[in-house]
Amino acid sequence: GMIYSNNQTVVSAATKMSSFGLVSSQTQYMLSQMLKDKKFTANYLKENQKRLRKRRQMFVCGLKGAGIRCLKSNAGLFCWVDMRHLLKSNTFEAEKELWMKVVCEFGLNISPGSSCHCSEPGWFRMCFANMSEDTLDVAMQRVKALVEPTMVHQSVVSKSTWLQTKWVFQLASYDREPDR
Repeated sequence: GMIYSNNQTVVSAATKMSSFGLVSSQTQYMLSQMLKDKKFTANYLKENQKRLRKRRQMFVCGLKGAGIRCLKSNAGLFCWVDMRHLLKSNTFEAEKELWMKVVCEFGLNISPGSSCHCSEPGWFRMCFANMSEDTLDVAMQRVKALVEPTMVHQSVVSKSTWLQTKWVFQLASYDREPDR
């Protein structure tokens, strides 16, 4: 991406946040020529939207398959992903701990919501636009591996709850006389 501003405060903050560099004059010229070509620009935008839509659909389906939901959106390069159920506690410290685990153990580069001023811990910004479909598949496998221990635990809890409910239901119907 790029940023352009005459505001010194914005420039100063942006410089500290990321490694911005100047765009060479050759690149500026090439981009200006590309943007002058209306047919190219229209085709490029149409194809780009199609690819982003497909990538987003793959991303959201992959997350859903791992038991993770994200906020509905209609545009953009990233999704807000709800990983609150993976936090050890409902704190920003737990969010940071999960973020470090995701980055260091699973090799996924995501942004914790706290870095984007989210008011609730457990939300993460995950970009899907900057990777190939193969890379996205690998990322979804890693997300599933991250969630898997939690899914196994939830499955055991769900199964034990179901068995307990079944047992209580059987006990309750055992003392009753049959309906006539």
